[in-house]
Amino acid sequence: MGLFSSFAFLLVLYLLQGYNASFVQLNNNGYEGIIIAIDPGVPEDETLIEQIKDMVTTASSYLYEATEKRFFFKNVSILIPENWKKDPQYKRPKHESYNHADVLVAPPTLPGRDTPYTKQFTACEAKGEYIHFTPDFVRGKKQNEYGPRGRLFVHEWAHLRWGVFDEYNDEEPYYSAGSKKIEATRCSTGITGTNQAYKCQGGSCAIKKCRIDSKTKLYEKDCQFFPDKYQTQKTSIMFMQGIDSVVEFCNEKNHNREAPSLQNKMCNWRSTWEVISNSEDFKNTTPMVGSPPPPVFSLLRISERIVCLVLDKSGSMGGSDRLNRMNQAAKHFLLQTVENGSWVGMVHFDSTASIKSKLIQILSNNERNHLLNSLPTVANGGTSICSGLRSAFQVMREMYPQIDGSEIVLLTDGEDSSAKNCIDEVRNSGAIIHFIALGPSADQAVKDMSIITGGKYFFASDEAQNNGLIDAFAALASGNADISQQSLQLESKGLTLNNDPWMNGTVILDSTVGKDTFFLVTWESQLPIISLWDPNGTAMGIFTVDGVSKMAYLSIPGTAKVGVWTYSLQATANPETLTITVNSRAANSSVPPITVKAKMNTDENSFPSPMIVYAEILQGYIPILGATVTAFIESNSGKTEVLELLDNGAGADTFKNDGVYSRYFTAYSENGRYSLKVRAHGGANAATRNLRHPPNRAAYIPGWVVDGKIEANPPRPEIDEDTQTNLESFTRTASGGAFMVSNISAFPLPDLYPPSQITDLEATPDEDGIRLTWTAPGDDFDVGKVKEYIIKISGSILDLRDNFDDAQQINTTDLLPKEANSKETFAFKPGNISEENATHIFIAIQSVDKSNLTSKVSNIAQVALFIPQADSDDSHPNPSPDDNHPNSGLSISSLVLIVVGSVVLVSIILSTTICILNKRKNSRRPKTGF
Repeated sequence: MGLFSSFAFLLVLYLLQGYNASFVQLNNNGYEGIIIAIDPGVPEDETLIEQIKDMVTTASSYLYEATEKRFFFKNVSILIPENWKKDPQYKRPKHESYNHADVLVAPPTLPGRDTPYTKQFTACEAKGEYIHFTPDFVRGKKQNEYGPRGRLFVHEWAHLRWGVFDEYNDEEPYYSAGSKKIEATRCSTGITGTNQAYKCQGGSCAIKKCRIDSKTKLYEKDCQFFPDKYQTQKTSIMFMQGIDSVVEFCNEKNHNREAPSLQNKMCNWRSTWEVISNSEDFKNTTPMVGSPPPPVFSLLRISERIVCLVLDKSGSMGGSDRLNRMNQAAKHFLLQTVENGSWVGMVHFDSTASIKSKLIQILSNNERNHLLNSLPTVANGGTSICSGLRSAFQVMREMYPQIDGSEIVLLTDGEDSSAKNCIDEVRNSGAIIHFIALGPSADQAVKDMSIITGGKYFFASDEAQNNGLIDAFAALASGNADISQQSLQLESKGLTLNNDPWMNGTVILDSTVGKDTFFLVTWESQLPIISLWDPNGTAMGIFTVDGVSKMAYLSIPGTAKVGVWTYSLQATANPETLTITVNSRAANSSVPPITVKAKMNTDENSFPSPMIVYAEILQGYIPILGATVTAFIESNSGKTEVLELLDNGAGADTFKNDGVYSRYFTAYSENGRYSLKVRAHGGANAATRNLRHPPNRAAYIPGWVVDGKIEANPPRPEIDEDTQTNLESFTRTASGGAFMVSNISAFPLPDLYPPSQITDLEATPDEDGIRLTWTAPGDDFDVGKVKEYIIKISGSILDLRDNFDDAQQINTTDLLPKEANSKETFAFKPGNISEENATHIFIAIQSVDKSNLTSKVSNIAQVALFIPQADSDDSHPNPSPDDNHPNSGLSISSLVLIVVGSVVLVSIILSTTICILNKRKNSRRPKTGF
């Protein structure tokens, strides 16, 4: 049990540390190294830079007060696109790039959609990826809808830095409160306002009283919470920081645990301040005494790309066909990947280094061919990595004395004990080191160089059919170029053929790509017979054959035809290893291409901690759903594990349908390096663009209540969730870089992996019972099948969370678990619960595997034991006269007065009429007596 407890602690530690590319560090209470990058698609506007400065300066003061005088923004780099004009105050970036940006100022995901959001697809307390602001938001044009930009920056920073979540939920905007009333999902409940339905049609808008949904017994989906403009409540920033009085995060004392907010669901009903207080930032600081200084800004403009290839030609490169495979990959990089306008040089090294090409600018095929002829042809000598790096510095400094932001692509297969001696020199140079480790013995010190300089890190085994070297070089497109200029990999496959000589297949070119389409075929023994047909069945021209490097390639002129391209490779030797790689660029600079990015949650891991594989598919910033995504994880010796990644919101996947596909990885086979490669395929009418608003987005303020009247904002652009845009077929591949695994035992071990936590448990009333639904976990996280489920209920959410073992258990004898990632359903009758005066039944599940290892307790679902009442105090305020919205009707109090008055008036009239008629009747009737 002690072993498993230790493992559980390590599991949390490793899954929370994340693998974020940010350079942000906390130094004496101040955040340094923040990068705010202006997207190349943003038209030049110098005032935007000043607006960014103003936003950050305001945010810094707000952050300082909100965190009890602990944190502020110390220095910020603003990254300016290359297509903006030069300015003497703009410096060249050092390690800063779009890949490391913390904030992107970029066009909206869809026209008119300026919703700020944070890309966040990891667990509670884990850092996010980046914040997305639109230019109009930064310019302050959306303040009415989202509140002051500086305050909202702090809201998004809390997502990004501390891994907290929103205290609202657009999927569940209302809930049944313990007060037996319908309440808006918020924190704290001290935020006052009114609930009204606000609809616009044909240019006319109206405000009406909310109606009750007959199924949920809550307000219908068009009902919205309009906060009072003037309040005294101080919390919470993660609900609506735009309210003037809100200056704090919800804490343990005022946190609303009843609400179905994302914060409650993702962070186990802990308040945002509890999560922040548990962060390393908080633990390593104390409150400041004086006021913080204002932020310091650096203006950095992207310049032309400078790259130097530093290639190992030591004696060990002569084995396993390494030298030839390196040349194949380098030629692919020089012919296809590196962008026009880039400056490229080349250095070879063994025991010493030699400069083979000074920097030349790529303007045509002439420069590319010159560099191809500079590649090494013979392998001999020892390995001196520092010599190669110093020669690269010399090459770049001959043209640029300051080599900040220049890139070095360093490939080596050997160990070099002296490599660590130049780490400080590399750090201070300003250059970025991309490291490609070939084979199992490549030096570890170079990996450290890539990390400290913000470079990329790849590993390729000696298994040529896995195409690892070409994939690594293909992943080195410029991180600062506009996406339309970057080479995208559509296909990367390889086979070792023994008896069957054929390698046949297809490549899909969708309409978002097609420019500079490049086919590359490699072999180990003899030139195969190569055939290629376009979508119309027309045979393509003859490939250019490079017999020395054992490769052939074909570049399609203009824009390649959209559709399915078919290839057939026939080996002429037995056995033979063949590979095919296909790259292309965007067909139209105004239409973003579909892209795939892949990564692991960490680049170093210690057994037995699990890892998580992530792959994100986007078109621009729009998520792509419904794709088939497969991860290939190759070990040091070339053994490959295959995983299907899922976007189902279960197991390792945090949010369903956000375009991020995820899966746990635990199939470690050996210590050492591993590489990640992802293949995505979207079938026709199967993959769609997700046009819904992204998760972790800023709350849209529908309007304010001022003096009893609603001052409404323009309605937020909405997309019907059932109206997704279908995509044509596409394929993409992407390298996710390399990672290290250590402490794998050579001896058999007991089952160490429990089922994954259930995170999508839902409960709904079902006549006189309750129906549960959830996604099945596996025996080992999200693989296999669990042995049983333990379902428990309570009338107290905190008792169920903190004392699950002691809660009332439900009989699950008839519940037979399904395979992982299947949909589970179970209905039961709860009977009586032990808590008196309970207003809700809370339900949670724990899974048990065949080794009796138990999962973490699931998210907590709830069912109300009453029908909630609408707040009778909710009046129907009229919009202000200058809002230009028609009044939808009278207020409740006015209506009541009119009805009462009408009844009184009708009663008087009836009484008078009856009295007159009776008098007339009596005058004609004879009088009688007793």
